[in-house]
Amino acid sequence: MTVSDSFKAIKFVDSKDFLPSWSKKNTIVYQIVAEPDDLHPTNGNSSLRAEMNLYTQGFLTVIDLEHLDVDPGIIKAMPTISPDELTYGYELRDEPKWDDGKQVTVDDIIFTFKANKCPLIENPEVKSTLENIKDIVADQTNNRKFTITMKRKHIQNVSFSIDIPILERTYFDAKNVLPKYSFAKLDDSTFQADKEKELNDWAKEFNSAKYGRDPKFMNGLGMYKLTKWDEGQSLTLEKKVNHWTKGSKNLFEQAYPDKIIFKINRDPNSQKLEFKSQELDASASISTKVLTELQKDSTFNQNYNSAFVSTFNYTYIAMNMKPDGIKHKKLFTDKKVRRAMALLCPLDEMNKVLNNNRNKRITGPVSPLKKEYNSDLKLIPFDVEQAKKLLDETGWKDTDGDNIRDKVIDGQKVQFEFDLNFPNTQIEWKDAATMIADAMNKAGIKVNLNPLDSKTHHNKNATHDFDMIMGAWGLNFAPEDYTQIWHSSSWSSNGDNYEGFGTPESDALIDSIKYEVDPAKYIPMVKRLQTIIYDEQPYIFTFSYMKRVVCHKRFGNCEMFFERPAILLNTLKLLASEDKSAKK
Repeated sequence: MTVSDSFKAIKFVDSKDFLPSWSKKNTIVYQIVAEPDDLHPTNGNSSLRAEMNLYTQGFLTVIDLEHLDVDPGIIKAMPTISPDELTYGYELRDEPKWDDGKQVTVDDIIFTFKANKCPLIENPEVKSTLENIKDIVADQTNNRKFTITMKRKHIQNVSFSIDIPILERTYFDAKNVLPKYSFAKLDDSTFQADKEKELNDWAKEFNSAKYGRDPKFMNGLGMYKLTKWDEGQSLTLEKKVNHWTKGSKNLFEQAYPDKIIFKINRDPNSQKLEFKSQELDASASISTKVLTELQKDSTFNQNYNSAFVSTFNYTYIAMNMKPDGIKHKKLFTDKKVRRAMALLCPLDEMNKVLNNNRNKRITGPVSPLKKEYNSDLKLIPFDVEQAKKLLDETGWKDTDGDNIRDKVIDGQKVQFEFDLNFPNTQIEWKDAATMIADAMNKAGIKVNLNPLDSKTHHNKNATHDFDMIMGAWGLNFAPEDYTQIWHSSSWSSNGDNYEGFGTPESDALIDSIKYEVDPAKYIPMVKRLQTIIYDEQPYIFTFSYMKRVVCHKRFGNCEMFFERPAILLNTLKLLASEDKSAKK
């Protein structure tokens, strides 16, 4: 095993021996804790959807996982950039072909970004990412070339496309509807898209759930296709025959396993048993406790490579700052109350008990792995007495002797009682929520634990239907546009600003940050934004967390990356010829 600071990955040496107990079946069974919200090419928000897209879709650009940079995807080279950094010239490779044999065209590129920008398409998470695109124009002399013109310089003018699957225009728009609408028209805030019948009919069909759930309608440039989805159990990807990527050296275009099965298993005891019996081949979401215990087992270590891997991701607890006052009471509208909640979270103890101190506490929405992380901000301690003092100052006191604080709000007596929503995907979420509820109870606050499946959890977050939530953000190495999660406009549009944070200063900073390409100016602004967020306390920032990554030694080419998805399943190569009679 080798690790390097310049290569943000852990690389394992291939096993020299293939043990008799190892299966020779060229199928990877990959443990997950929840199924994706869907696999629609534009509409979806789950991290697993993005991960599976790496195997089923194609992209203009991809992440260089080893060097943390941006690399060409289906283009010949990184774009040529005009002196004013507003025009980007691209040229498509000749090899990429759709499953029907048609070559990828510039029309597909233009269609992809028009579809994503169309106001009728249900992808609010992507809209802000593409807001800066002004136009995409095909080259008149070379049908493989095109230019993307941006409205302004932007920190993501090159990296914006790494998560946007390219779509086949003739498959998704057989009637050629979108070419009738320019980028300028789709950008126009006065454009009444809902009054355009032809556009509405197309959008209704395109938004259809069948494109995100039914294998018959899955269409992408990737090496694998979804062939089976057993809801609540597993999803199966199978390698396409004679695919255009055959023989490619690009990590994202290799396809060694014949089949990849994403198997849901969120029970720690079952996870342990399935790894001990070699029923599972790989994971990037095994329980911390389980992996810690398994690494003490010599047989497990003989069969598997495993590691706790740094990431750019973080976990958080968000409070509803703009409740309706009816279904969700005005509990967290005062920043002193929000700071009291932070003081009541025993984060150091949680890290010790639940994570064996492997995670790193954070103070804001930036990974400590990044230069723009504001290390001047102090970690908020666990301090029940200071929390009580702040609650007293804001009028939250126990006036009726029932051991729960209360306060008169809008003429009505309100008890300090709320639901804490958290994902039901891993036992650590429940354990953490229980520790928080117990601690808050010491200050006269009643917390009701409310575990939710991934889809319900996301829907409630996006519609602001919550009091307090626990969650995680999966980020990457690239400079970040904070609009989608932190700008006030992303609250009203049901974006990822779930809690309703936003001040005039923070909005202005975010609007400036995304257009600043000079690190000397960009980094201080990001640090200032972190300070504002720290002072307002919309989140209780918990941990920059480690991925728990496991891979069976019967597969070679094993690398574990700091960047998501932590492990590329398509690159894992079976170290023995498949035994057709072997069963697994």
